Amino acid sequence: MIEIRRVTKVTKGGKRLKFRAIVVCGNQKGEAGFGVGKASEVPEAIRKAREKANKNRISISLKGSTISAAVDAKYDASRVILKPATKGHGLVAGKTMRAFLEVFGVRDAVCKVIGSTSAINVLNATYRALKFLELKEKKSVEGL
Repeated sequence: MIEIRRVTKVTKGGKRLKFRAIVVCGNQKGEAGFGVGKASEVPEAIRKAREKANKNRISISLKGSTISAAVDAKYDASRVILKPATKGHGLVAGKTMRAFLEVFGVRDAVCKVIGSTSAINVLNATYRALKFLELKEKKSVEGL
């Protein structure tokens, strides 16, 4: 669970209140995903977010307890930089990115968010970076 937020839509008849949940799920062995769900009740929003997180799973190969290479990506106003770290260094990352990388199983990495720290933007940028890392790994294997 990353975030639960009350969101409102203002209409001619008044305000419509809903809840938005952001959830990450993974197996801590290099596979994870995130999802966003909205509903008029919190448990329903969490359920929807969990379903989307399971559908959006990607897998990366870990190099011990860290990522295999340095990578960066941008989504809207957020830019993230992820770098591998030596064993025992720990996970140096912000709240949102830390939660996402922990469910992947990454325990040692250095990460930085530049620009917007909005949870959804940071998760999308991190997702893009890890997906690029996955593609990079596939290309290097095919090239051999």
